[in-house]
Amino acid sequence: MSELRITLDGSERVVAAGTTAGEALGADGRTVIAARVGGQARDLAYVLRDGDVVEPIAIDSPEGRAIMRHSAAHVMAQAVQELFPEARLGIGPPVENGFYYDFDVEHPFQPEDLKRVEKKMREIVKQGQRFSRRVVADDEAREELAAEPYKLELIGLKGAAADEESVEVGGGELTIYDNLDAKSGELRWKDLCRGPHLPSTRVIPAFKLMRSGGAYWRGSEKNPQLQRIYGTAWESREKQDEYLSFLEEAEKRDHRKLGAELDLFSFPPELGSGLPVFHPKGGIVRKEMEDYMRRRQQEAGYEFVNTPHITKSSLFEISGHLPYYGDDMFSPFEVDEVEYRVKPMNCPMHNLIFRARGRSYRELPLRMCEFGSVYRYEKSGVVHGLTRVRGMTQDDSHIYTTKEQMGDEIKSLLGFVLSVLRDFGLSEFFLELSTKDDSDKFIGDDADWAEATEALRQAAEESGLELVDDPGGAAFYGPKISVQAKDAIGRTWQLSTIQLDFNQPKRFGLEYQAADGTRQTPAMIHRALFGSIERFFGVLLEHYAGALPPWLAPVQAVGIPISDDHVPHLQKIASKLRDRGIRVEVDTSGDRMQKKIRNAQKQKVPFMLLAGDDDVAKDAVSFRYRNGEQKNGIPIDEAVEEIVKAVESRVQV
Repeated sequence: MSELRITLDGSERVVAAGTTAGEALGADGRTVIAARVGGQARDLAYVLRDGDVVEPIAIDSPEGRAIMRHSAAHVMAQAVQELFPEARLGIGPPVENGFYYDFDVEHPFQPEDLKRVEKKMREIVKQGQRFSRRVVADDEAREELAAEPYKLELIGLKGAAADEESVEVGGGELTIYDNLDAKSGELRWKDLCRGPHLPSTRVIPAFKLMRSGGAYWRGSEKNPQLQRIYGTAWESREKQDEYLSFLEEAEKRDHRKLGAELDLFSFPPELGSGLPVFHPKGGIVRKEMEDYMRRRQQEAGYEFVNTPHITKSSLFEISGHLPYYGDDMFSPFEVDEVEYRVKPMNCPMHNLIFRARGRSYRELPLRMCEFGSVYRYEKSGVVHGLTRVRGMTQDDSHIYTTKEQMGDEIKSLLGFVLSVLRDFGLSEFFLELSTKDDSDKFIGDDADWAEATEALRQAAEESGLELVDDPGGAAFYGPKISVQAKDAIGRTWQLSTIQLDFNQPKRFGLEYQAADGTRQTPAMIHRALFGSIERFFGVLLEHYAGALPPWLAPVQAVGIPISDDHVPHLQKIASKLRDRGIRVEVDTSGDRMQKKIRNAQKQKVPFMLLAGDDDVAKDAVSFRYRNGEQKNGIPIDEAVEEIVKAVESRVQV
């Protein structure tokens, strides 16, 4: 029998020809569920070749979970077609924390349908059907999948499929995975798929179907709308329970729900999707956020500018946005036979301000900032509360520097950004460096890109934070650093961005007079600190579960009298607090005291001030905090100072 030499655990091994990856690894198919061979994920049944480097893929690794979830998606699709034979298959990839599959069905799935599908999936899992891979020619695949129009379309995309579709079609060969009966080997179901998969359906330890909804085929509104079923799958029931508990907590923190409960904002259907309005209490929070940012930026040497909401379309031809960003803009309209657009970003207008007169090196760095309203066409399927809107206010800044200044300016700017985010109560960060790849969506010279990327990388590395590379994620005009922040329950949010741009200054012909009298082109730094006021508002609301720190809370204190006789005493305290800038109310409603306390707790007011006969007699007040703690008989001046100190220090209570 001939032999093969392979590399396993870093050392060379000799195995018999015909040895599979699973046999070489001694895999049980439950903890090690696939193999990485030559850097590519493979089934355990993959037959090794001479010189292969073999590594195990564990089910609890990110790659292992993706394989398990992909297999769960296939089981779900099989269950759907057994229950709904008319269902035609779309695609079924793994996604973060789960999987989905798209189906063309006559009627949308109902909750009871999902229960039936999940029950059928459990039957398939229990049967232990084997996933078996086979390579097919294009014509064979078309013949076998003649009843699946969407699969036929994917066959035509071979080698050029999008990321989600590449789980179905990828590379230069087509493969079909058969689900085979564990005992008889009889074909039970099949799907066009690149794989790899688990050895058996029985290896899926825990799964649950979550919800269903509409989704356009291949993400285009021009295509048919399919029905998508989402599920989750984990390497153990304990891990799944942990994840489901996390989802429960996240649901409690949903900013859309909190926004309605706390009367902060709403989304009137008369305005259109993704266009929020802020109510008086939400307006207070926004004003506090903006006032704080104005003060910090003034202290850091920024100069405020203001630009209009609409402009001639030609401005975005100069900037380069139209060819690369046009799909994200709202359609143009005509004014006096000239084409206009609502602005999706502020940077081209800031460039015009820089260009409005001659500039000297003595003015640089020139830091312009604006709370600018911008409008972007987000597809209806991705609009989500405040975190994905169509109308937003960017806390935008554009900084013009010399090449010599830009490195220090970026480092200083990154420190400024992190300081501001920490003041809002966020403390865990990492950085993402988005760079260009070989695609044609980027403009400018490679040398400029290399210089800009290196400047950002140096600043990021000197920050001491973890740095993650994001190849191909840059803006079309330059690389960027994104500050990724973790919230109170461990979710990651992309917040501030810092982009270095050598291209727009050239396109707008921006110049300054250097110390030697020559005309030079400045470097341009784009900076969005919150990202947008709306999105950051939503992130903060979820981070604090609606219990905003006292300095941001719309109502910072509420007076609760035991009886109407105690109202004047609380009004006196409220007057003292208002004199110190505290937002305070006195509840004079006809509700009983306990209901007033519950109402204040539901509104997440930081301080409740209770007053009865003893408090009036002692010229004092009783404190009740959001966490239920209470202190009695606090002298009025002492109570006022405690509230003022908490607000001014920006601490959470």
